[in-house]
Amino acid sequence: MNTIVRLDLQDDYTLSELWSLQHKAYRLEAEMIGFNEIPPLLETREMLAAVKEVFYGCFDDNSDLLGAVAVLEETPGRLTVTRMMVNPEYFRQGIAGGLLEFIFGQYSAMEQFIVSTGKLNHPAVTLYTKHGFVPAGVEEVAPGVELIEFYRGGKP
Repeated sequence: MNTIVRLDLQDDYTLSELWSLQHKAYRLEAEMIGFNEIPPLLETREMLAAVKEVFYGCFDDNSDLLGAVAVLEETPGRLTVTRMMVNPEYFRQGIAGGLLEFIFGQYSAMEQFIVSTGKLNHPAVTLYTKHGFVPAGVEEVAPGVELIEFYRGGKP
């Protein structure tokens, strides 16, 4: 049975595990969308420890970090899912969906949830659509690299 808990990025072990997971997951996305400058890939451990986002991790019975999600409320009532990552060894096991559902429960008072992903990241696009997100716009962030922004609830 997997457990989801808030992560303490001031704990060195937790920070190292999260940083390692982030690099495994985002390296694959970078390959998928043809863009190696995804911001999480450029972060050092020190930079990660200093972010304002709130992170939640999904652990198995052996206390292995299977996946993590980060959120940030920049505007009252609007929560942005800033990062979603799953250890590639555990793809297609419902971890990302479980993390999303956890966030929806933890932040049930939010009027709107926002997330974005690379247009060519088909697994992520499918995940967000499956969980009630609706595409709201596409932005080219680098030549040939497009991000899709999705909303769930509220008006875009």
